[in-house]
Amino acid sequence: MGSMRTFEIAFVGLKPGVHEFDYELDAQFFKDKAPDSNDGIAANVKLSLDKNNGFMLLRFLVGGSAEVNCDRCGNQLNVDLWDEFNMVVKLTEDPQKANEEEEDADIFYIAKSESHIEISDWLYEFVMLSIPMQHICGNDKDGQSLCNEQVLKKLKAMQVNRDEQQENSIWKGLERFKNN
Repeated sequence: MGSMRTFEIAFVGLKPGVHEFDYELDAQFFKDKAPDSNDGIAANVKLSLDKNNGFMLLRFLVGGSAEVNCDRCGNQLNVDLWDEFNMVVKLTEDPQKANEEEEDADIFYIAKSESHIEISDWLYEFVMLSIPMQHICGNDKDGQSLCNEQVLKKLKAMQVNRDEQQENSIWKGLERFKNN
């Protein structure tokens, strides 16, 4: 994991003000962080570090793409990543206690004696949070679904089958006792 040193920022040598960093995150970065993670992620993160006395404001701009499966039919999709995250890093005497007591997840404490800040965990987390929660193939210009037609037919047949089972259910007569 010597390559993770790439994600350390030596902030002590930086002058107060805004500093820009660019990170290209490939499949190997995500494998190092989580071996069972998605192989098809290629992300670029622009980090803007605003150094002040006693604290730093970090602004992460996430871009790139990820390969995911459609939630409906299982087709492979390529989705765009786009998001923005802010972190405030404060310098303190007892960072462990301060981090335990802090309720805001966007504030992190480090010791005043520190000279570097390690950001690989934040990069991983923010890229993962940038992947859309819902993955659906969408529609073409005529409004027709781009999902796999065979899977959609099977899903429709399963729904019809489920509806028939509910109509013939041995429990159907018990519904009248529900409100008693």
